[in-house]
Amino acid sequence: MKAVVQRVTKTTLKCDGKLISEIGLGLVVYFGVAQGDTTDKAVYLARKIANLRVFEDDNKKMNLSVKDVNGEILAVSQFTLLGEVSHGNRPSYSNAEEPTKANEMYQFFMEKLKEEGVPVKPGVFGGDMKIEQFNDGPVTILYEI
Repeated sequence: MKAVVQRVTKTTLKCDGKLISEIGLGLVVYFGVAQGDTTDKAVYLARKIANLRVFEDDNKKMNLSVKDVNGEILAVSQFTLLGEVSHGNRPSYSNAEEPTKANEMYQFFMEKLKEEGVPVKPGVFGGDMKIEQFNDGPVTILYEI
């Protein structure tokens, strides 16, 4: 399981020209599921991300979580995070989970984020999404578990 977490001030996600999700201050989480990933990993990752202290406090120190700043999370399923590029120039996605299971894990992950007390907006699983994102910092954290 992999996740790329980016701190943002505003993000919009469209699919087929239609606005699907929009957040203000918060995190965009690109989430990829590998074959064999378990719900335990998703629970762990949701807890870690919900409590990740990457927002500045009054002393300009990254000491606050998305919950502390009343932020939101936009969760985007991203199978390309599982791309293997060690051989050749074309990524192989053979380690990515098959779509039905990956979508179940993505839905489960979003539910666990909500249980952590964070408002969560979805992407479109398998959709051709267009994302406008205003990175803040930029701050980007990579999780691989």
